[in-house]
Amino acid sequence: MSGLLRLVPDEPEPAHDLAATAGPARPRPRPRWAADPVDQLAEELAEVCAAAVHPDEIAAVLEADGLTGEQITERYGRSDAFELAAELYARVPRSHPEPAPRADPWKAHPGRFALRALVFTLPGFGYSLGAPLMTGARDGYGLPAGTAGLVSSALFAWAWNQGLAHRAYVRLAAGGRPAAGRCLRLGAPLGALLATAAALLAPGPASPVGTTCFAAGQALYLAAATVLLVLGRERLLLLTLAPTAAGGILLLFFQSPSALRVLLLLGTLGGVLGVAAHQILRTREDGAPGAAPSPLASLPYGLFGLGCGVLTTLAALGDVLRRSPGAATAGAAVIALTLSMGAAEWLLYRCRGTALKALARATTTRGMLLGAVRVLALCVAGYLAALTVLAFATALLWKDGPPLTAPRLIALLALGAVLWTGLLLQAFGVAWTPAALCLAAAGAESAALALRISTPATVQLLVCTGAALALLTVATALLGRLTTHR
Repeated sequence: MSGLLRLVPDEPEPAHDLAATAGPARPRPRPRWAADPVDQLAEELAEVCAAAVHPDEIAAVLEADGLTGEQITERYGRSDAFELAAELYARVPRSHPEPAPRADPWKAHPGRFALRALVFTLPGFGYSLGAPLMTGARDGYGLPAGTAGLVSSALFAWAWNQGLAHRAYVRLAAGGRPAAGRCLRLGAPLGALLATAAALLAPGPASPVGTTCFAAGQALYLAAATVLLVLGRERLLLLTLAPTAAGGILLLFFQSPSALRVLLLLGTLGGVLGVAAHQILRTREDGAPGAAPSPLASLPYGLFGLGCGVLTTLAALGDVLRRSPGAATAGAAVIALTLSMGAAEWLLYRCRGTALKALARATTTRGMLLGAVRVLALCVAGYLAALTVLAFATALLWKDGPPLTAPRLIALLALGAVLWTGLLLQAFGVAWTPAALCLAAAGAESAALALRISTPATVQLLVCTGAALALLTVATALLGRLTTHR
């Protein structure tokens, strides 16, 4: 027993005696009371610490385990979880195991988006078919009388239906199809009524009856199309567009009688209204109403739609409104933009899915940011390449518009980048930033047009390039955050 109490060993015994009694020498274990508790904790959390990209991830685990600030100070001698996490992060070498393969939640078939591109573009034939309704006197810009009312109605309907679609999608996610149906049942007819009123109340001379009727039909069509798109009925919408599409194709070869044009337009309008009404009635099922979000939550989506509508209108009519020599409507640019929306939506899905994969491969915060930049650059480049091809294709088919010069093409690509990046930010729930930047860009272009500053194409190039760079900067910072992809 006395041997256990000795703090200082006696004189060493002869080596032969030690060898005979003690056997092979082994390192003496460290007393339990002298062990570093931080080392012990590092061993317990070795996997978590080795796989962490940032100390905050370790701090989150410590807090989730219920460690309080007092416990951390008493046990480990550190002030809080963040200081302790930083030390654990420094002590444990990085070791990032390859993530197990998992299904891409954002994978989507390209065919669906090709279908949506068609339903976005085919209504453009309606303007060619409706030309007999807009004949007669011309306004001061050489456009058919009532064009101001028609544009005002279209812009209002665009903004209203963007906000309505967001609100209906939120209700769809929270309460299912019955909740979305209740939202659309009230919002769609109200939007059509207000858009028609916007055509009647537009400044300037009163619109001719034919133009007013066309504006009312346009408002009804946009409302019904919003219903079908929200409820996922793109194929039904495409079927209702068959009369307008057939009439537009016939116009490429010969002039159709005015009566036939009007009948084809009425066929599409009656079809889309009937199908939309039937789909809304089908949503009348028993179900809990669900929590209704505030209408203000959908306001930035509507404002973004308004800004995009103004920018697109100025791209099409800027030369005409400025009274430039030989000015013509740039219809090819609008057709290319609408056709590109299918590719835009598909690339939005690919951006989210590819960003998740890049996040899984990243081992540092810098790596996360670089991965986000790479993904964003590839997706933007892919969309702009698709828009370029469509711009050249439509320019070849649309002979009445201005030639597709390099400045016009670059200006169109800048506008496309604004629209695509704004939609990306909205997909991540960031709505006010793209809305504010698009409205600011629309205001700047409108002011430049009113003050006759440079040409519309040059102004569009400068303004949209600036807005696109600002949106891309915000998108890069957003995609580089870990919490964005939860």
